[in-house]
Amino acid sequence: MTAVHEHPVAITTGTLSLEGILGLPAGSRGVVVFAHGSGSGRFSPRNNFVARHLQQNGLATLLLDLLTPEEADDRGKVFDINLLADRLLLAKAWLETEPGMNNLKICYFGASTGAGAALQAAAREPSHVKAVVSRGGRPDLAEPYLNQVTSPTLLIVGSYDLPVIEINQAAYELLTCEKKLIIVPGATHLFEEPGTLEQVAEQAGRWFLHYLKGNGKPDGR
Repeated sequence: MTAVHEHPVAITTGTLSLEGILGLPAGSRGVVVFAHGSGSGRFSPRNNFVARHLQQNGLATLLLDLLTPEEADDRGKVFDINLLADRLLLAKAWLETEPGMNNLKICYFGASTGAGAALQAAAREPSHVKAVVSRGGRPDLAEPYLNQVTSPTLLIVGSYDLPVIEINQAAYELLTCEKKLIIVPGATHLFEEPGTLEQVAEQAGRWFLHYLKGNGKPDGR
């Protein structure tokens, strides 16, 4: 197994401090910043599972609380996609200046509402952002920005998550970048069914690595 150095980080600006966990395998090919869904954070078991898979494929990961503990209790802020995108861009700026990280290309992995924040952030500041993956995401929350996204975008939805499938199909039509929509058989919104989260991790890793290498469209596997 690939050796991974994991340690806590704090991204600060003014009085704001965001807590995160940075996982850094030797010879990292890029760094994936996670945008969690509502009510979730850097300790999300599902996103940590995906992060471990990505690390074993040579990708650094940043699991970050986009809200402070006080803000997380405010439901208005939990669904404030503009604020969440601002926080992702703060993380991006930190990575671009942090010694040892500033040479790595950036990818976003967004879950649920975090997918909307990831897509908005990718549209607003596309430099160095090589790819985006959405898991059970709400890309509709970034609808005004979807046609401005230039980073290749993969949308992953469970086959039993019917309302979210429709949302993602509509968002897919609005995206003008390289894109793909994958529906995982037998999965509900949280991908709790056996083997389904593994499929998410595998598809995400394949997507990120492909575009970090600067290739064209991946195959249809």
